[in-house]
Amino acid sequence: MADNARAKKLADLIREVVAEKLQRGIKDPRLGTHVTITDTRVTGDLREATVFYTVYGDDEERASAAAGLESAKGILRSAVGRAAGTKFTPTLTFVADALPENAKTIENLLDKARAIDAQVREASSGASFAGEADPYKKPGEDEAAE
Repeated sequence: MADNARAKKLADLIREVVAEKLQRGIKDPRLGTHVTITDTRVTGDLREATVFYTVYGDDEERASAAAGLESAKGILRSAVGRAAGTKFTPTLTFVADALPENAKTIENLLDKARAIDAQVREASSGASFAGEADPYKKPGEDEAAE
């Protein structure tokens, strides 16, 4: 069992090697410049690596990029093995990162909250207090009222 620092170091190396190889070494047109490697995680025994990626485009481009990554898995694993110099090269698993969809969902929720805040601000712009402006009693007011 490897320590966490070694697994983190290997994960960083895998992320850099895969990104570099996708940018310069793979001639597959499905893996154009719209594929971005976002994160890499390696298991504690350094046998399996999960590579998270995003694809900027529609669903068809995402599906073709996933197929391109699966077909280039052997080339990418060979490049990682040469760069890492470890006894065993980890197997690579590519997972589409949900980061853009999550960011879009959060942005939509924030837009809704801004719209509701604007409605509340609009409704309360000409309103007055239901009672007095300062409803709290201050010390000494009870004696002055009597």
